[in-house]
Amino acid sequence: MKQNLIAGDWVDGLDAVENRNPADISEVIGLFARASADQVDQAAQAARAALPGWANASPQVRSDLLEAIAQELFARKEDIGRVLAREEGKTLAEAIGETARAAQIFRFFAGEAIRVAGDAIASVRPDVDVDVVREPVGVIGLITPWNFPIAIPAWKIAPALAYGNTVLFKPADLTPASAHILSEIIHYAGCPAGVFNLVMGQGSVVGNAIVSHPEVDAVSFTGSVPVGRNLAVEAAKGMKKVQLEMGGKNPMVIMDDADMDIAVSTVLNGAFFSTGQRCTASSRIVVQAGIHDAFVERLAAEAQALKIGNPLDSSVQMGPVVSEKQLFNNLSYVDVAKHEGAEVIGGERLALETEGYFQAPAMFVNATNEMRSSREEIFGPCASIIKVSDFDEALAVANDTEFGLSSGICTSNLKFAREFKRLSEAGMVMVNLPTAGVDYHVPFGGRKGSSFGSREQGRYAAEFYTAVKTAYSFAG
Repeated sequence: MKQNLIAGDWVDGLDAVENRNPADISEVIGLFARASADQVDQAAQAARAALPGWANASPQVRSDLLEAIAQELFARKEDIGRVLAREEGKTLAEAIGETARAAQIFRFFAGEAIRVAGDAIASVRPDVDVDVVREPVGVIGLITPWNFPIAIPAWKIAPALAYGNTVLFKPADLTPASAHILSEIIHYAGCPAGVFNLVMGQGSVVGNAIVSHPEVDAVSFTGSVPVGRNLAVEAAKGMKKVQLEMGGKNPMVIMDDADMDIAVSTVLNGAFFSTGQRCTASSRIVVQAGIHDAFVERLAAEAQALKIGNPLDSSVQMGPVVSEKQLFNNLSYVDVAKHEGAEVIGGERLALETEGYFQAPAMFVNATNEMRSSREEIFGPCASIIKVSDFDEALAVANDTEFGLSSGICTSNLKFAREFKRLSEAGMVMVNLPTAGVDYHVPFGGRKGSSFGSREQGRYAAEFYTAVKTAYSFAG
């Protein structure tokens, strides 16, 4: 059984959960301990005790630790990728790529650890100096989702440690194996006891205990909108700093002047790769009338031709849905779309060689933006196809959503591209690129109901993981 890491020791939990392969549910990947609320308390106390030593450590010490973690992730990316593919269901190529991305993130923040800058500002008063510096926030609770079980933990853990904070890390209960491997790497790379603590388990137990604990100064969460909103309310009771990355219903606009090859490949990637299980997935395809029919015909043919199966098979292009619950949720939305009047292409459950949670890509053709299937996040390989007359209608439909994470447009018209980038109500905008997929050194985050708080990734991560102090001194 894989254990929790508390105060530098591996410890059993209150109970354990099986981690099964969604492509072959007969395969048990491992047993993983679930922490109790009391163990969360122990971890929080350990993180608080370790904070002064880590916050005051040399930036070089923190940089060296993160670089060692990055090197180990790079060296083991194929093996870790196989575990990730088995527990989450994304293809082996995607899983190895995600592991490499985690390594890149740790390497980036190894550099940032020794580049924490401040400002010397001239005072309006004579003989007074003003310094503005950044200091660690303190003990940080990190709660991560199942769809990127090593990359998202990396982009939270790396800046937290780089800027001198200590960590309580709760990975998703569905995908603990990748997170546990990452935790082992951090521990054996020489992270001091108590600086990094792994507390696996259910959100209702472990997550709630982290959010409500008085020793936790800040919480960074990636997950569903309802959980995120409840978390923000609870965190506010303790005046904790909060960062939330939640849902998306991301539009991809296809204009009449779009290059058909680019448009189809962009939507195919954005809507269906990673089994559509990305918060940045293209789930609303907004297509101008002149290209609509030809685009739908071409996209349907290529989506139906995708090879679906065991993600460890190098020829497979789309793996299973992560769990039975998620599959049933997806299939229920296929029924919703039919009842709402959309023409559904694909979307059925597939019976393959092994028993798993396989689903064909689903297109909801002749959808409207008012349908539930066009407004609610599904988090699976399902995309609504919405016909519009012109750019102004396309922009209005794209922005008509409670979410605002990512958006995109395929066009060869520079004016359309410029106006869409300027007027799209999303945190990230893509032109002739999939809505899913961002670089590791640039800010990640959305607007409206998608995000709350400062951005993740890149140098913008310092806004959440540091506190600004203004210091005055009189030299007279």
